[in-house]
Amino acid sequence: MHCVVSESTQDSDLDDEVEDESTSAEDKSDGSWEEEWGGFGEPSKNDGSEARENGDASSDAQPKAAGRYIPPGLRKQTNSDTNETEEQLKLTRQLKGLINRMSEQNIGTILDSVEDVYRNHRRHDVTSTLTNLIIDGISSHSTLLDSYVVLHAAFISSLHKLIGTAFAAYFVQNVVSSYERHLASVEEKSANSTEVPEDLGKECSNLIVLLSELYNFQVISCILIYDIFRGLLDQDLSEFRVELLLKLLRSSGQQLRQDDPMALKDIVTLAQSRATGQADTMSSRTRFMTETLNNLKNNKIKKTAATQHQGGDAVERMKKFLSGLGKKKHVLAHEPLRVTLEDLHSAESKGKWWLIGAAWGGDPLVDQPHEVPQHGGEPERVDVGTAALLKLAKKQGMNTDIRRSVFVDYLDACERLAQLGLTEVQQREIIRVNLHCCGNEKSYNPYYTLVCQHLSQRSHSYKITLQFCLWDFLRDLGESGVGGVEVIKNLKDNDIEFDVKSMSPSRMKNVAKAYAWWIAKDCCTLTIFKPVDFTVLKPQTRTFLKELFVQLFIASQVSSPMLSNDSGDYPSIRNRGSLEEIFLKASRIENLGLGLVFFMSNTFKGEDGFLTWASSVAKETLQTGMDHIPRI
Repeated sequence: MHCVVSESTQDSDLDDEVEDESTSAEDKSDGSWEEEWGGFGEPSKNDGSEARENGDASSDAQPKAAGRYIPPGLRKQTNSDTNETEEQLKLTRQLKGLINRMSEQNIGTILDSVEDVYRNHRRHDVTSTLTNLIIDGISSHSTLLDSYVVLHAAFISSLHKLIGTAFAAYFVQNVVSSYERHLASVEEKSANSTEVPEDLGKECSNLIVLLSELYNFQVISCILIYDIFRGLLDQDLSEFRVELLLKLLRSSGQQLRQDDPMALKDIVTLAQSRATGQADTMSSRTRFMTETLNNLKNNKIKKTAATQHQGGDAVERMKKFLSGLGKKKHVLAHEPLRVTLEDLHSAESKGKWWLIGAAWGGDPLVDQPHEVPQHGGEPERVDVGTAALLKLAKKQGMNTDIRRSVFVDYLDACERLAQLGLTEVQQREIIRVNLHCCGNEKSYNPYYTLVCQHLSQRSHSYKITLQFCLWDFLRDLGESGVGGVEVIKNLKDNDIEFDVKSMSPSRMKNVAKAYAWWIAKDCCTLTIFKPVDFTVLKPQTRTFLKELFVQLFIASQVSSPMLSNDSGDYPSIRNRGSLEEIFLKASRIENLGLGLVFFMSNTFKGEDGFLTWASSVAKETLQTGMDHIPRI
């Protein structure tokens, strides 16, 4: 009997063991097996309930079950994402602390700290973090002090110089995007509600002040500011749009007039047309805005409390700081970004041409034929110019393909000249030799002109040499007073001179064409004629200058250096903007502007057609740039 009980007891224990094993198998199938391999997830609810039901003490010793199994490779990726997030938060806190402590007194120290951050972190992370922090701080719901915005604009301008164009380009693109987003939001809320909150649009207002200060500190050019002007004037003038226009005028109106008065004239005309269409509902603020624009165009702005830039003192102090920045540190960017609003809008589709190494989908050679045929077919002119160059290369004895390609490809010559290892003083002789060879040609050879153009774009010293060579040439024509007192005093020490007796018409024409092309392509400007007295010119000088200005009118309209003397080959295109840009720079010097107006009024009085149009545009540009020049 005892044996039977014992056997039954053993059978019961065996059944219990089998039941425990089956329960364990069920637990593993529910997720405990995954837990054994270190999965991450939420604990399984079944395991806890079963443990409580069975009352098994061993279940308390087991770790809580996890969710689905994650492979080791994905675990590393998850850990790295967590680390990157922590590093990003640490970077944000560090940069935010630097920006919060920034003032006019310690901005130099803050810049040093930011440069250290750039050296220790990825550039894009630092750039994007700084951009977000500054934009979030500027786009506040309340009106900020101008000195606060000026300080941050100077900080951005400093980083533009020290870090490079990439930082400024990224920042400007995000600021413009944020400004347009806030502007659209304000207009949508204004249209949908009758009651407008007092703080509505303060973000947009602060951002447009920031853009104007970036323009004052030479981070962006007047092109983008004028595009913003046109964007605000492309619809009916609301109170908010008028307020933004007035902020732009107060912050950077005078600088806009100095940089491009012709564009300002167009803006004034556009604003007047908008105001005329709303004459019945025009508010006092809109009327004040149009009056301010007119006064700015006519240079009659008075520095009253209503028009004076409130942060003017801070701007002057920051400009002084930025001018001394290049003496202490290595500056990477010298020129403002000449991007348009359309460029920023098409940056994602076409690319960012203003960044070195960035991909760009635009092609002006492809886009140009869609615009040019209606004006007269400029693409054919480019082909004719190239064919003429090849023909000229053959005429000069370049009887093989290699010689012709070397002759046409002036860049190869420039690279060879750069490899000569000449000093800065010795490099000036390159310009003199090119100009001498250009003058000796029986017919004009643009090869020498293109070589000097490429060299002038690489170094400013070549531009100065072009100026001195022109003064030497004018003295050889009989203008003994050109060049300044010191130049005339040391004239005997100059070994290279043009002989007045051997001066031929072909030499004068060749030199005139060369300088006309260089002036048109910004290798030098019309300010090189500053020492010339246009009222008492010698006959040879008058002939030379007339040829130069005729060729300058032509060069401003064409893209090929093959300039012609035949009146039948004058350009059919009338691009007013390019011609205005050339003569606008001369209007800043009073005597030079007066002399040019006097010379062109007498020289081109009996001309007609293209020359009449070009000379009138030139005189009008000079007279607009200097309002007190009399109409001749």
